[in-house]
Amino acid sequence: MHITALAGGVGGARFLRGLRHHLDTTPGLEDSTLTVIANTGDDITLFGLRVCPDVDTLLYTLGGGIHEGQGWGRAEESHRVQAELAAYGAEPQWFALGDLDVGTHVVRSQWLGQGASLSEVTARLAARWGLPEQGIELLPMTDTPVETHVVVDDGADGERAIHFQEWWVRHQASLPARRFVVAGLDRAAAAPGVLDAIRRADVVLLPPSNPVVSIGIILGVPGVRDALRGTSAPVVGISPLISGRPVRGHADACLAAIGVEATAAAVGGLYADFLDGWLVDPDDADTTLRSARVEVFDGPLLMSDVPATARIAEHALRLAATVPA
Repeated sequence: MHITALAGGVGGARFLRGLRHHLDTTPGLEDSTLTVIANTGDDITLFGLRVCPDVDTLLYTLGGGIHEGQGWGRAEESHRVQAELAAYGAEPQWFALGDLDVGTHVVRSQWLGQGASLSEVTARLAARWGLPEQGIELLPMTDTPVETHVVVDDGADGERAIHFQEWWVRHQASLPARRFVVAGLDRAAAAPGVLDAIRRADVVLLPPSNPVVSIGIILGVPGVRDALRGTSAPVVGISPLISGRPVRGHADACLAAIGVEATAAAVGGLYADFLDGWLVDPDDADTTLRSARVEVFDGPLLMSDVPATARIAEHALRLAATVPA
């Protein structure tokens, strides 16, 4: 079986780690392969280095090097480089880069500067983290540099746009967002292999990633939504909300910015043109969708550890086997 998944950072990475665990421990599924299409709308250039937060979280989580407590960054990290940058007065200081993490950004920036595409660079990084040996292919959604910006209320001065990372990390999404603007998306093309991975999959999964600034940005890449509509594979999503609240992150603030209610039903509705199955928490058992079969998970839809997440992934695959694609 070949599975294709669209994923953001922490939530997507943790789900996919649980999915791989389920596949590896289930007789007959050990040889299943997985293609992950990663959001790159969060990307940012800091201190002259190209940083791809969602790609890196996927690399570190699936490669066994993630800081478990944070859900992002490297395990056993130090921050001497960041401290030295602060001593020089270099900005910004609200986005802390760990020393090991800096190594990833340096080599990515070097390879990009030498003319390699983001797809080629990501493949090299994935090889370092052992993803191919696990049957995992990691693809950026596009090779075109794109960056999500947030238009926020600037009081008497009207509105201003700030980078998504500043809104998310520095302000913790506390500034009311008027809208999101993805610079470069209008001229982007799907990265090599992305559309084929959707069209040729046996199952397509939408992990519990942010529906606006993770999954939503991937869906904005030309051709991706059409590929999802046209695939013969069942498309199944896992709700990122429980009783109207995100398990982590600020998905509710993102939904408010686009005028969508923070409910499992409303999020599922964002995918109505291609979604076949939607897995929700028992607290959202009243969820109904015209376009997709809704199933209620048999416990809290919480990725509390790898075995619990593997159970969620197992249920998602069972749902995929019962819905008409």
